[in-house]
Amino acid sequence: MAETNHASNNGKDNTAEHHKLALMRAFVESRDPSSKEVDDLALRRFLRARDLNVEKASGMFLKYLKWRTTFLPKGCVTEAEIQHDLSQNKIHLGGQDKKGRPIVVAFAGRHYQNSKSGGLDEFKRLVVYTLDKLCARMPVGQEKFLAIGDLQGWGYSNSDIRGYLGSLSILQDCYPERLGKLYIVHAPKVFMAVWKIIYPFIDDNTKTKIEFVEKKQLKSTMLQDIDESQLPDIYGGKFSIVPIQDA
Repeated sequence: MAETNHASNNGKDNTAEHHKLALMRAFVESRDPSSKEVDDLALRRFLRARDLNVEKASGMFLKYLKWRTTFLPKGCVTEAEIQHDLSQNKIHLGGQDKKGRPIVVAFAGRHYQNSKSGGLDEFKRLVVYTLDKLCARMPVGQEKFLAIGDLQGWGYSNSDIRGYLGSLSILQDCYPERLGKLYIVHAPKVFMAVWKIIYPFIDDNTKTKIEFVEKKQLKSTMLQDIDESQLPDIYGGKFSIVPIQDA
Protein backbone atom coordinates (compact mmCIF):
# COMPACT_ATOMS: atom_id res chain seq x y z
CA MET A 1 0.00 0.00 0.00
CA ALA A 2 2.84 2.37 0.89
CA GLU A 3 4.50 1.71 -2.48
CA THR A 4 1.24 2.52 -4.28
CA ASN A 5 0.90 5.80 -2.41
CA HIS A 6 4.54 6.64 -3.13
CA ALA A 7 4.07 5.99 -6.84
CA SER A 8 0.89 8.07 -6.80
CA ASN A 9 2.71 10.95 -5.10
CA ASN A 10 5.52 10.77 -7.66
CA GLY A 11 2.93 10.96 -10.40
CA LYS A 12 1.39 14.06 -8.85
CA ASP A 13 4.83 15.62 -8.38
CA ASN A 14 5.74 14.98 -12.03
CA THR A 15 2.42 16.43 -13.22
CA ALA A 16 2.96 19.53 -11.11
CA GLU A 17 6.50 19.92 -12.43
CA HIS A 18 5.39 19.54 -16.05
CA HIS A 19 2.69 22.16 -15.50
CA LYS A 20 5.15 24.61 -13.95
CA LEU A 21 7.66 23.89 -16.70
CA ALA A 22 5.03 24.84 -19.29
CA LEU A 23 4.31 28.06 -17.41
CA MET A 24 8.00 28.86 -17.19
CA ARG A 25 8.54 28.24 -20.91
CA ALA A 26 5.64 30.50 -21.86
CA PHE A 27 6.96 33.26 -19.59
CA VAL A 28 10.63 33.19 -20.66
CA GLU A 29 9.78 32.92 -24.35
CA SER A 30 7.59 36.01 -24.06
CA ARG A 31 10.53 37.89 -22.49
CA ASP A 32 13.34 36.49 -24.65
CA PRO A 33 12.46 34.70 -27.94
CA SER A 34 15.88 32.96 -27.94
CA SER A 35 14.49 30.80 -25.11
CA LYS A 36 12.69 28.77 -27.77
CA GLU A 37 16.04 27.21 -28.68
CA VAL A 38 16.53 25.86 -25.15
CA ASP A 39 15.23 22.37 -24.41
CA ASP A 40 12.99 21.39 -21.51
CA LEU A 41 15.80 19.64 -19.65
CA ALA A 42 17.73 22.89 -19.32
CA LEU A 43 14.67 24.84 -18.18
CA ARG A 44 13.86 22.08 -15.69
CA ARG A 45 17.29 22.41 -14.06
CA PHE A 46 16.63 26.09 -13.38
CA LEU A 47 13.14 25.28 -12.14
CA ARG A 48 14.43 22.65 -9.72
CA ALA A 49 17.20 24.96 -8.55
CA ARG A 50 14.48 27.34 -7.36
CA ASP A 51 12.29 24.64 -5.79
CA LEU A 52 9.75 24.81 -8.64
CA ASN A 53 9.09 28.51 -8.09
CA VAL A 54 8.26 29.62 -11.64
CA GLU A 55 8.87 33.32 -11.06
CA LYS A 56 12.27 32.85 -9.41
CA ALA A 57 13.36 30.19 -11.90
CA SER A 58 12.33 32.34 -14.85
CA GLY A 59 14.24 35.32 -13.50
CA MET A 60 17.29 33.15 -12.91
CA PHE A 61 17.13 31.71 -16.44
CA LEU A 62 16.67 35.08 -18.17
CA LYS A 63 19.62 36.45 -16.22
CA TYR A 64 21.65 33.44 -17.38
CA LEU A 65 20.80 34.13 -21.03
CA LYS A 66 22.04 37.72 -20.71
CA TRP A 67 25.21 36.51 -18.97
CA ARG A 68 25.89 33.98 -21.72
CA THR A 69 25.54 36.61 -24.44
CA THR A 70 27.82 39.07 -22.63
CA PHE A 71 30.43 36.69 -21.23
CA LEU A 72 30.54 34.36 -24.25
CA PRO A 73 30.02 36.50 -27.36
CA LYS A 74 31.53 33.69 -29.48
CA GLY A 75 29.28 31.10 -27.86
CA CYS A 76 32.13 29.24 -26.20
CA VAL A 77 35.54 29.66 -24.57
CA THR A 78 38.52 28.96 -26.82
CA GLU A 79 41.77 27.57 -25.46
CA ALA A 80 43.55 30.66 -26.75
CA GLU A 81 41.58 32.72 -24.21
CA ILE A 82 42.76 30.66 -21.24
CA GLN A 83 46.36 29.80 -22.11
CA HIS A 84 47.79 30.95 -18.77
CA ASP A 85 45.38 28.91 -16.66
CA LEU A 86 45.65 25.85 -18.90
CA SER A 87 49.44 25.96 -18.60
CA GLN A 88 49.13 25.28 -14.86
CA ASN A 89 47.50 21.89 -15.56
CA LYS A 90 45.17 22.33 -12.60
CA ILE A 91 42.09 20.76 -14.21
CA HIS A 92 42.10 17.09 -15.26
CA LEU A 93 39.35 14.87 -16.63
CA GLY A 94 38.80 11.22 -15.76
CA GLY A 95 36.26 8.58 -16.62
CA GLN A 96 32.73 8.16 -15.27
CA ASP A 97 31.31 7.23 -11.90
CA LYS A 98 28.78 4.44 -11.29
CA LYS A 99 25.93 6.70 -12.41
CA GLY A 100 27.64 7.66 -15.65
CA ARG A 101 28.62 11.10 -14.39
CA PRO A 102 31.89 12.42 -15.90
CA ILE A 103 34.68 12.95 -13.38
CA VAL A 104 36.78 16.11 -13.07
CA VAL A 105 39.75 16.63 -10.75
CA ALA A 106 40.80 20.17 -9.77
CA PHE A 107 44.24 20.62 -8.19
CA ALA A 108 43.83 23.73 -6.05
CA GLY A 109 47.51 23.72 -5.09
CA ARG A 110 48.41 24.54 -8.70
CA HIS A 111 46.19 27.61 -8.86
CA TYR A 112 47.58 31.08 -8.28
CA GLN A 113 45.87 34.41 -8.75
CA ASN A 114 46.55 35.50 -12.29
CA SER A 115 47.52 39.16 -12.46
CA LYS A 116 49.83 38.96 -15.47
CA SER A 117 47.32 37.86 -18.05
CA GLY A 118 43.54 37.73 -17.98
CA GLY A 119 43.25 37.74 -14.20
CA LEU A 120 39.93 36.87 -12.64
CA ASP A 121 38.11 36.92 -15.98
CA GLU A 122 40.45 34.32 -17.43
CA PHE A 123 39.90 32.05 -14.45
CA LYS A 124 36.14 32.42 -14.88
CA ARG A 125 36.55 31.51 -18.54
CA LEU A 126 38.46 28.39 -17.46
CA VAL A 127 35.55 27.45 -15.20
CA VAL A 128 33.07 27.86 -18.07
CA TYR A 129 35.37 25.95 -20.44
CA THR A 130 35.53 23.12 -17.89
CA LEU A 131 31.78 23.02 -17.24
CA ASP A 132 30.94 23.07 -20.94
CA LYS A 133 33.38 20.24 -21.59
CA LEU A 134 31.89 18.20 -18.74
CA CYS A 135 28.36 18.76 -20.05
CA ALA A 136 29.46 17.62 -23.51
CA ARG A 137 30.82 14.38 -21.99
CA MET A 138 27.59 13.47 -20.23
CA PRO A 139 25.86 10.40 -21.67
CA VAL A 140 22.19 10.57 -22.67
CA GLY A 141 20.01 10.65 -19.57
CA GLN A 142 22.73 12.07 -17.32
CA GLU A 143 22.81 15.77 -16.37
CA LYS A 144 25.37 15.89 -13.58
CA PHE A 145 29.10 15.47 -13.00
CA LEU A 146 31.29 14.38 -10.09
CA ALA A 147 34.16 16.59 -8.98
CA ILE A 148 37.22 15.96 -6.83
CA GLY A 149 38.81 19.04 -5.30
CA ASP A 150 42.37 18.06 -4.44
CA LEU A 151 44.07 20.43 -2.01
CA GLN A 152 47.39 18.59 -1.81
CA GLY A 153 50.10 21.21 -1.24
CA TRP A 154 47.59 24.07 -0.92
CA GLY A 155 48.82 27.12 0.98
CA TYR A 156 47.92 30.75 1.38
CA SER A 157 49.80 31.57 -1.82
CA ASN A 158 47.11 29.53 -3.61
CA SER A 159 44.24 31.29 -1.86
CA ASP A 160 42.02 33.17 -4.28
CA ILE A 161 38.76 34.16 -2.58
CA ARG A 162 37.54 36.20 -5.54
CA GLY A 163 38.28 33.32 -7.89
CA TYR A 164 36.53 30.78 -5.66
CA LEU A 165 33.43 32.93 -5.24
CA GLY A 166 33.39 33.73 -8.94
CA SER A 167 33.48 30.06 -9.91
CA LEU A 168 30.83 29.25 -7.30
CA SER A 169 28.55 31.93 -8.73
CA ILE A 170 28.95 30.55 -12.25
CA LEU A 171 28.23 27.00 -11.08
CA GLN A 172 25.15 27.89 -9.05
CA ASP A 173 23.66 30.65 -11.21
CA CYS A 174 24.52 29.48 -14.71
CA TYR A 175 24.90 25.70 -14.42
CA PRO A 176 22.28 24.81 -11.77
CA GLU A 177 21.68 21.15 -10.95
CA ARG A 178 24.86 20.11 -12.76
CA LEU A 179 27.01 19.23 -9.75
CA GLY A 180 26.20 15.74 -8.52
CA LYS A 181 28.97 15.32 -5.95
CA LEU A 182 32.09 17.13 -4.77
CA TYR A 183 34.76 15.30 -2.84
CA ILE A 184 37.32 17.56 -1.15
CA VAL A 185 40.51 15.63 -0.43
CA HIS A 186 43.88 16.40 1.18
CA ALA A 187 42.50 19.56 2.79
CA PRO A 188 45.10 21.16 5.09
CA LYS A 189 43.99 22.83 8.30
CA VAL A 190 44.93 26.27 6.98
CA PHE A 191 42.31 25.87 4.25
CA MET A 192 39.48 25.84 6.78
CA ALA A 193 39.91 29.57 7.42
CA VAL A 194 39.17 30.21 3.74
CA TRP A 195 36.37 27.65 3.76
CA LYS A 196 34.58 29.59 6.51
CA ILE A 197 34.53 32.63 4.21
CA ILE A 198 33.21 30.69 1.21
CA TYR A 199 30.67 28.48 2.99
CA PRO A 200 27.93 31.11 3.55
CA PHE A 201 27.81 31.74 -0.23
CA ILE A 202 27.06 28.08 -1.02
CA ASP A 203 23.34 27.39 -1.44
CA ASP A 204 21.78 24.73 0.75
CA ASN A 205 21.25 22.28 -2.11
CA THR A 206 24.91 22.45 -3.10
CA LYS A 207 26.08 22.02 0.49
CA THR A 208 24.47 18.57 0.64
CA LYS A 209 26.67 17.43 -2.26
CA ILE A 210 30.01 18.34 -0.67
CA GLU A 211 32.01 15.85 1.36
CA PHE A 212 35.41 16.30 2.98
CA VAL A 213 37.28 12.99 2.86
CA GLU A 214 39.82 11.84 5.44
CA LYS A 215 43.10 10.68 3.91
CA LYS A 216 42.87 7.21 5.48
CA GLN A 217 39.37 6.71 4.07
CA LEU A 218 40.01 8.32 0.71
CA LYS A 219 39.88 5.26 -1.55
CA SER A 220 37.13 3.42 0.32
CA THR A 221 34.92 6.53 0.37
CA MET A 222 35.26 7.30 -3.32
CA LEU A 223 34.74 3.65 -4.27
CA GLN A 224 31.16 4.11 -3.06
CA ASP A 225 30.54 6.27 -6.13
CA ILE A 226 33.33 5.23 -8.51
CA ASP A 227 34.36 1.79 -9.73
CA GLU A 228 38.04 1.01 -9.24
CA SER A 229 38.51 0.90 -13.02
CA GLN A 230 37.32 4.53 -13.21
CA LEU A 231 38.86 5.81 -9.98
CA PRO A 232 41.91 8.02 -10.73
CA ASP A 233 45.14 6.08 -10.15
CA ILE A 234 46.45 8.83 -7.87
CA TYR A 235 43.75 7.76 -5.40
CA GLY A 236 44.42 4.04 -5.67
CA GLY A 237 42.31 3.33 -8.74
CA LYS A 238 43.25 2.29 -12.27
CA PHE A 239 42.24 5.30 -14.38
CA SER A 240 44.84 7.72 -15.71
CA ILE A 241 43.44 11.24 -15.70
CA VAL A 242 44.61 13.79 -18.29
CA PRO A 243 44.79 17.59 -18.43
CA ILE A 244 41.46 18.94 -19.66
CA GLN A 245 42.99 20.47 -22.80
CA ASP A 246 44.26 17.01 -23.83
CA ALA A 247 41.00 15.16 -23.11
